Amino acid sequence: MKKLMIFCITLVLFNCNSNAQKEKKTSFKVSKTDAEWKAELSEIEYNVLRKAGTERAFSSPLNKNSKKGTYVCAACGTPLFKSEHKFDSGTGWPSFDREIKGNVAFGKDSDLGYSRDEEHCATCGGHLGHVFNDGPKNTTGKRHCINGAALKFISE
Repeated sequence: MKKLMIFCITLVLFNCNSNAQKEKKTSFKVSKTDAEWKAELSEIEYNVLRKAGTERAFSSPLNKNSKKGTYVCAACGTPLFKSEHKFDSGTGWPSFDREIKGNVAFGKDSDLGYSRDEEHCATCGGHLGHVFNDGPKNTTGKRHCINGAALKFISE
């Protein structure tokens, strides 16, 4: 019985962290070597966009940005979010209630032991953040929680 219990726990742990759960496609319109990405991106941009890292909460100046314009991918310049869809979620990361359709792709992320909906740039595959169902109820109900390091802001 003890061996069966250990086997079941081991099976659950390996299934929770399986790479098979990540549905991110591997070929993108913009594709570069790791060395090319490292040369083009800052250290934090590279860590977030290429290694699926997370910046410290409240560390991005884009979190409090209230100017009108478009948020684009810091790696390839693809337009991802519009300023009119940005809101202050209080989480410490730029948050939006919707993406620009077709420019953001989704996958599953189970790195923390539970499944989350990951967002990445549909053009270059750069990791952006995650989307949750606790956004503004008067709009989409979604909270796209995005690393500021994954974005550049283009003012109107």
